[in-house]
Order: sequence, then C-alpha cells, then structure tokens
Amino acid sequence: MTYEQLLDSADQEGLAVKEQPLSTHDGLIRGTRIAIRKDIPTQAKKACVLAEELGHHYTSAGNILDQTEIENIKQERKARMWAYNKQIGLSGILSAYQYGCRNLHEMAEHLDVTETFLKDALDAYLLKYGKCTVIDNYMIFFEPLGVVDMNYSID
Repeated sequence: MTYEQLLDSADQEGLAVKEQPLSTHDGLIRGTRIAIRKDIPTQAKKACVLAEELGHHYTSAGNILDQTEIENIKQERKARMWAYNKQIGLSGILSAYQYGCRNLHEMAEHLDVTETFLKDALDAYLLKYGKCTVIDNYMIFFEPLGVVDMNYSID
C-alpha cells in the first residue's frame, strides 16, 4: 500500500497520524496517535514506517521501547511481520515476479517499499517458511530469491 492508502486506512481505524520532528525513532505510536518522523526522504520509506506503526496498533500492547526485554522483542517482531505482510506478503512477491521484476531494486519499486524493508521481509519469511514455500502453484525461494511456475512445462 502507498503512504496515502495507509493514511486513509489509519484514519478509518480512528488513528491520527502526524508527521513530527522525531529525533530517535522514525515512528512512534501512543494510544490512537501515530507520529512519523517529518524528514523521512521518500514516500516509500514513510509507508514502511507507518505500516510498522499500524502493526504495533494491531499486535502490541504497552510500551515496548526497551528492546532488552524478551517480551518487547517478541512484540516488535510481531508488528514487523504484520507490516511485511501488509506491504509485501507472498502475494506481493508473486505479483512482482509476474510483473517482470528480477532483482531487489525492481521488486522494491514495484511494491513501493524500500530495498532494506524488502530485504528484512525476505529474511523474516526465510525464518518463517524455510528456503521456499508454495502459493498458487508457484514456488517462492527465499535463498536465493526466485519464483518458479510449477505449471510451466517444457514440451
């Protein structure tokens, strides 16, 4: 989803999103208010940050800023996975392949996310699914990244 689409989604959920001059984080959520660092340079990066903050809204409870606490680390991972699935997901990887994307840069552009966010998502999917998984008769490989159409036959 684009930053604008995520803003609309947050608004429909009753969340107020404001761009603020944050110094230590790209985004923060407190109750129904989300702050996004004002000077984030691209809409794609803002979308990734907002998706993660929405992930916290849907999956986290309380103040989890102290990342030395195991429970906070788990909640952070859960929120990030929510964001990865919202912005990319297995269907996004498949969509990028079908569109003709063949490297991280092309995929990130197609999905409107940063390359770093995409790489982190692929790493998370590797941990979750192993080296590959199947969706809609396509096998998605996470290491190395690739997609194979299982309906393809050589005659």
